[in-house]
Amino acid sequence: MKYHNLQQLIQFLKTELALSSEQIQVALRQSQRQHGPLPMLLWQYGFITIEQLDDIQQ
Repeated sequence: MKYHNLQQLIQFLKTELALSSEQIQVALRQSQRQHGPLPMLLWQYGFITIEQLDDIQQ
C-alpha cells in the first residue's frame, strides 16, 4: 500500500475520493471490531468502487 500511515490514507479518501468523515468513521469502527483492512470495508459498505479499491491498494 502506498500510504505510510492512517492519516495519509484518510486524507486521500477525503480529498481524492470525496468520502465524508461519517463514511470513514463507520468503516474505521468496523475495522477495529473485525480487525479488517479499512479499504476493504469501505468497498464492502459501498463507499468506494472496486476500481477505487484497487487504486488504494496499489
